[in-house]
Amino acid sequence: MMRKKGKGTLYRIVARSELTDSYASAFEGMEMETKEGQTILTGEVKDQPHLFGILERLNSLGLELLSVQALKEDAHPSAEVIES
Repeated sequence: MMRKKGKGTLYRIVARSELTDSYASAFEGMEMETKEGQTILTGEVKDQPHLFGILERLNSLGLELLSVQALKEDAHPSAEVIES
């Protein structure tokens, strides 16, 4: 796992369906963007339990998880996602 001392790893998590801004507080510390029927969360994840907590929140909202991607240190949140 990519990890620097005292820093988390930058992740991009994509789920099907667009959440409204009122859900942003459920993913505190993550940047939330909605477009084309998807919600994209980008932000620093401290460790595995933190990541699983975010994924559990998405699951409890009934969202279908499309991708979880660890980004390189120099990646910018607005970098393009490669569709599979």
